[in-house]
Amino acid sequence: MTEPMGRFSAARAIGRGLDAAPVLRQGLAVTWLFAAVGAGGRVVVPILIQQTIDRAIVGEAEVRTGLVFAFAGIAAVAILVAGIAQRQAIVRLGIRSEQALYDLRARLIRHIHHLSLADHNEERRGALVGRVTSDIETLTQFFSWGGLAWLIDGTLIFVVAIVMLAYDWLLALVAFAVAAPLVLVLRAVQRHLSAAYDRSRERNADMLSMVSELVSGAETVHAYDAGEKLGGAAKQMVGDRRRANVRAGVIAAFLYPSGELFSAFTIAAVVGVGVWRGPASGVTTGAMVGFVFLTYRFLEPISEFTEVLDQTQTAVAGLRRILGVLDIPVGPPAPEQPVPLPKGRLALDVVNVTFAYPTRGLDDGADRAVLRDVNVSIPAGQKVALVGETGSGKTTLGRLVARFADPTIGEIRLGNVPLHHVDNEELRQRLVVVGQEPFLFDDSVAMNIGFARPGSSLDDIEEVISQLDLADWVASLPDGLDTRVGERGDQLSAGERQLVALLRAGLADTDVLVLDEATSSVDALTEVRITHALERLSQGRTTISIAHRLSTAARADRVLVLDDGVVVQDGTHEELLTVDGTYRQLYDAWMAATATSSAVSHT
Repeated sequence: MTEPMGRFSAARAIGRGLDAAPVLRQGLAVTWLFAAVGAGGRVVVPILIQQTIDRAIVGEAEVRTGLVFAFAGIAAVAILVAGIAQRQAIVRLGIRSEQALYDLRARLIRHIHHLSLADHNEERRGALVGRVTSDIETLTQFFSWGGLAWLIDGTLIFVVAIVMLAYDWLLALVAFAVAAPLVLVLRAVQRHLSAAYDRSRERNADMLSMVSELVSGAETVHAYDAGEKLGGAAKQMVGDRRRANVRAGVIAAFLYPSGELFSAFTIAAVVGVGVWRGPASGVTTGAMVGFVFLTYRFLEPISEFTEVLDQTQTAVAGLRRILGVLDIPVGPPAPEQPVPLPKGRLALDVVNVTFAYPTRGLDDGADRAVLRDVNVSIPAGQKVALVGETGSGKTTLGRLVARFADPTIGEIRLGNVPLHHVDNEELRQRLVVVGQEPFLFDDSVAMNIGFARPGSSLDDIEEVISQLDLADWVASLPDGLDTRVGERGDQLSAGERQLVALLRAGLADTDVLVLDEATSSVDALTEVRITHALERLSQGRTTISIAHRLSTAARADRVLVLDDGVVVQDGTHEELLTVDGTYRQLYDAWMAATATSSAVSHT
């Protein structure tokens, strides 16, 4: 983030919120005009009361009934017009606020999807979900009441203040002077309340993240009987949220009595000064009564603001957190002038690439980098395996090739075009990534395959199934292509999820494949199917396989061996076995582990 959102003032956060949802500004003048008419209608009644007392009541026994009815009729019409105008203001603000929240939620979702993988790794996913759900919901609740109060009551205070000054400027100044300290009290409380609600929203996000992890990891929790321990941690987070909310509530409890107290003081001061001045001041009995009613009209929305302020602070805290996510720069930036990739199969060049994740940085020395000065040239159509121990940098190199992040130093070229000059949409059409743990949506197998190419038909899906020779596997599913995979594909085995991902990549029909091998936890038959499908899928395509099993490296045209972020060996499987190097050591260790595993399985 460019600046911690907790340091933003409420006014600045609201201003930025209006910039993020400009629809709120549209027609605001007309909406305010309706609100002013509505406020004017509420001011008419005290004026008519004054006129009735001064003009319709002549003496103790004489009342001009006709004039009273006339004033009552005018009051009824004024109230009716004010009600219609106020309703129109509410409707207009309600429609625009819902549209603004829709735009803001859509923008937030789109922004989250454009964040780099490094940002996703730094942010807990439950917290990001909380921004789209609970934090937006606080704004929804605010606009349903608080936003209306600021518009309607704010306009009423303005209109009533002008009328009070027109009635008697001295009494008006007395009312303003006595009520003014309330603003200072509210500002002091608001400062503490803002910080309290920021903490409350943070604790709420932490709680949502913890609950999300507990639900998603239910199987692991049960497997290790860790429910009590993790449940205790969740209880602690719920307790933290409760304490934060209680603290915010205690601070907010100062608001309402403060408004009531200052209202009483103000009325008493107005009446006291009016009586002290007496009839010699020129203020009639009716004017005095009308002014007291106007003072009530002036103080009523101020007292209500003490309640609205509580909800406003909650909304501002949520808005700060939303803007905090929008402040995170999106993933690798789009090129200003994209360069199209050449037609046909594409070669890949890694030129002087050094990379460090943002959380690590390079300030403490280049040895902190995940990759260091990597130079590799891969001809079009070649199948390359990346090999190395865990943490050697092979997965990071695969991510850079897919442009999930940009190198810290150097560049990667596809078809001799630097990746940062390639339009992202074209890149995704020409390069596809099959992850180690592919994500599947809770829908049918057909949908999860067709997802790779919008508009593809069932015939297209069946054709790619035939190309990868997986028709027998699809036929073995309970409902074939209509089989639902469950949430995150949990109705399928790990190997079956890989097969769906390979079919998805085959349907995309790209020129470059980045494959993160995941065959270590599948049964023998599924592994054969995956291996066979991979061979067919990679045929004729530039393929980079992040190999966790050296049998994959043995089938590749070329093997790149990484050690601590550096390419230490480059050659074919057979060539590297003849050299006493890192690859030979990995191969010997793998063969020994395979032999041990085989011996155990035969006993």
